[in-house]
Amino acid sequence: MEKTEDKNQQQEEEQVVNPWEVSAKDGGKIDYDKLIDKFGCQRLDQSFVDRVQRLTSRPPHVFLRRGVFFAHRDFNDILDAYERGDKFYLYTGRGPSSEALHLGHLIPFMFTKYLQDAFKVPLVIQLTDDEKCMWKNLSVEESQRLARENAKDIIACGFDISKTFIFSDFDYVGGAFYKNMVKVAKCVTYNKVVGIFGFTGEDHIGKVSFPPVQAVPSFPSSFPHLFSGKDDLRCLIPCAIDQDPYFRMTRDVAPRIGYHKPALIESLFFPALQGENGKMSASDPNSAIYVTDSAKDIKYKVNKHAFTGGQDSIEKHRQYGANLEVDIPIKYLNFFLEDDAELEHIKKEYGAGRMLTGEVKKRLAEVLTELVERHRRARAAVTEEMVDAFMAVRPLPNMFD
Repeated sequence: MEKTEDKNQQQEEEQVVNPWEVSAKDGGKIDYDKLIDKFGCQRLDQSFVDRVQRLTSRPPHVFLRRGVFFAHRDFNDILDAYERGDKFYLYTGRGPSSEALHLGHLIPFMFTKYLQDAFKVPLVIQLTDDEKCMWKNLSVEESQRLARENAKDIIACGFDISKTFIFSDFDYVGGAFYKNMVKVAKCVTYNKVVGIFGFTGEDHIGKVSFPPVQAVPSFPSSFPHLFSGKDDLRCLIPCAIDQDPYFRMTRDVAPRIGYHKPALIESLFFPALQGENGKMSASDPNSAIYVTDSAKDIKYKVNKHAFTGGQDSIEKHRQYGANLEVDIPIKYLNFFLEDDAELEHIKKEYGAGRMLTGEVKKRLAEVLTELVERHRRARAAVTEEMVDAFMAVRPLPNMFD
């Protein structure tokens, strides 16, 4: 049985991590070792990185080799199956609650794009417009509009249309998908869903009924137009670790209704500019770098709001160096600066006080500006017709080629 958590106890702990809230007590850092122990997942060690490189004959993604994706559930089973010649598919998603994505939102899609290319496998992307309608008090129409806008940013990440199906819950739920939802719902008691997700008597029933919607894309029969006759197909879910509760529930139910447990590969949170006590928030524009930010915006946010571990005077900084453990520019460079040698040089020089905070921030602004401008160009090329094509219910004839 997968580990579950009790929300009443959780409120008294030092950190709260669930699909709707990520925070550490008194502005502290998220303790990922404690999170792994509590959730019952496993640490993704170097042996996995080496194995992925051997099996795919590709350099491991920067997010993999630097531990951004740091935990897993049964990733070894996926790699065993792949090595035997068995296929699998990828599933990830997005809750469309804002017009534009920030960099934290891009991370799972950037990594999923790498996995799709490296393993040459199909991908389903769920847009949970129904969830955001219920949790964010958005109208159905606004949730649907945001889903299409977010789909454009997702498509701009470069996914292969011949291997990718993007779907909106409002548009797709029904038929075989709904049958699987009902099967899951019958296996999960109200007490269990309260224990996993912390629902209270004040939550409306839409919230309580939602978890099966996010669970069943893990099962190939939910997509008969893609995987008809392939009910034994395994699923790998790249996601941030705050989504783990949904899939602990799913993994508990899957064998009872005849499916493999989905495997997960889970990422750290991308921290807010102000510090590492949580993740970026769409409700605070100064906590995040958005894909719509100009070069001027990025430079301002990095210089004004990025928390640093540098000393408060040049003299002290030269003497003591920077505290890299709390420095947000270094953490952002760890995500997005591809060159390992340059990153190590910056960390060494900055930590020793030979490089100043302003120099590190300048380099970070350059890296982020290049990333955002590249994404903006790609998104500008995404048409409404392309969105329709990715979201069309159709076979993917080349999905395993």
